Amino acid sequence: MEKRVYFLFGDVLASSLIAILAGLAVSAVIGPSWQMLVGMLVGMALGMLVSLLGPIVFTPLFGAHEVMIPSMLSGMLSGMVVGMGAAMQPLSAGTVSALGALIGVGVTVLVWIGNAVLHGEQHSWTS
Repeated sequence: MEKRVYFLFGDVLASSLIAILAGLAVSAVIGPSWQMLVGMLVGMALGMLVSLLGPIVFTPLFGAHEVMIPSMLSGMLSGMVVGMGAAMQPLSAGTVSALGALIGVGVTVLVWIGNAVLHGEQHSWTS
């Protein structure tokens, strides 16, 4: 994966923004009258649908692999978490946005770590 600051910023931005949008879409659809399992499954599907639109905007700027993998995971995970949360109680837009941003950053970090492990990259802090 690209290691320049521009691309790192783009990865985090794309992943977080898509997770926020997916969470907001899910919280608009799912309410406290839903069962948690159904809310999670519908949230996952809706999060994946929202995630399909993000790479159209971000791929030309930051690259396909760097955007698609983290953003699809972020959108799906954000949809699932927000779907379960919205099935328990109404969630504010601020809460959903903060949760989406946190999920986006977390997924991006995990994807970067996983990619480094798969490629066998070693850094001074690992040896």
